[in-house]
Amino acid sequence: MNPVALITGGSRGIGRGIALELAKLGFDLVLNYAGNVTAAKQTASDCVKEAKKNGHKIRVEICQADISVSRDRQKLITFTKKNFRRLDLLVNNAGVAPEKRADILEAGEKSFDRLIAINVKGPYFLTQLAANWMIQQTRAKNYFPKIVTISSVSAYTASTDRGDYCVSKAALSMLTPLFATRLAEHGINVYEIRPSIIATDMTSVRKEKYDKLIRDGLTPIARWGKPEDIGKAVAAIARGLLPFSTGEVINVDGGFHLRRL
Repeated sequence: MNPVALITGGSRGIGRGIALELAKLGFDLVLNYAGNVTAAKQTASDCVKEAKKNGHKIRVEICQADISVSRDRQKLITFTKKNFRRLDLLVNNAGVAPEKRADILEAGEKSFDRLIAINVKGPYFLTQLAANWMIQQTRAKNYFPKIVTISSVSAYTASTDRGDYCVSKAALSMLTPLFATRLAEHGINVYEIRPSIIATDMTSVRKEKYDKLIRDGLTPIARWGKPEDIGKAVAAIARGLLPFSTGEVINVDGGFHLRRL
């Protein structure tokens, strides 16, 4: 029986990169998507092909859900139970940026509420649901479940034209120490992966700005990050290569977090 991973926001960008890397390891996958069913189907098909190249036969199912909505979070867990009857890895990846950047002295509540609902409340309560189910499954032998949250360097880097995004990512980062502490007694390890500038649809609208920042030395590794860079970090966790670590923040940021003189 293959291990099973649920990836929120799994159809495009970083989520797609994670899905493809887990497919290489032989994980069955639940790919959550919010609205783009075409992208979700394409990623599912690509994952099956990638698994086959690496000698695995996997199942990939797609499930539409808005993680900011309680009934949709329950739908995701129920869908996974019905189709796979187990969950070995939850990847909290889904997240949104502001629809329009605004100076913090002028920004309104609507965007703030949207980002908190999707970027914080959604993964918080989805993790709660998944964790309780994982605890029930820990009675099984050779079951070592894990939870991974994809955050952002914006958790600690101020961008005054998108303060709501920064606040949401800072709050999201607290999920990992909270759940790591609570779930350790059950043998469930919890991790955070913190990307910097990754080439996705979200960042493409600021390409010229980020190209210049990278050229000017923003990151010691002078290139854009790729979705597969995040995927490989998740894959290392999924393979159980960090068994004595929990609550760990893994920077996949080209060295952005380093303080330099």
